[in-house]
Amino acid sequence: MDHVDKILTQWNRERPDLDVSAMGLLGRLARLRAHLAREVDKVFAEHGLTSASFDVLAALRRSGPPFQLSPGDLLATTMVTSGTMTNRIDQLEKAGLVERLDNPEDRRGVIIALTAEGLKRVDTAVTAHVANQHRLLQGLEADDRQALDQLLKKLLSAFE
Repeated sequence: MDHVDKILTQWNRERPDLDVSAMGLLGRLARLRAHLAREVDKVFAEHGLTSASFDVLAALRRSGPPFQLSPGDLLATTMVTSGTMTNRIDQLEKAGLVERLDNPEDRRGVIIALTAEGLKRVDTAVTAHVANQHRLLQGLEADDRQALDQLLKKLLSAFE
């Protein structure tokens, strides 16, 4: 029995008229997300990053050379508010991982670019992150991972 089973047993005892099976599934997803986030954050911290800073650096890295995006494009890939994005960019700029460049297509705007140190840091961090992700899923056989991935994809697509 896991922690969620204990909660479900209590609800079934107290409210046998309710079908709490969805509570079990969503409770497990929530608990797993918390456990996984802690493990992911540890790896980012080893590279002097947070999940938020990695998110921005990774978006720039995935964009391909020259590893530059407008603030609007960064907003679209990270799904945060403009104020939050400005704060993240400010922090990354202070750390020397990104720089603001004049936008050649719009003199009023800027482009956010990875610095050489930012590229090095994100490449090192993503390598460790991917290895950590595999470690976190080692409790599942390949077929189980694939089945879970398909089920989660189906559920997520209902929302997106």
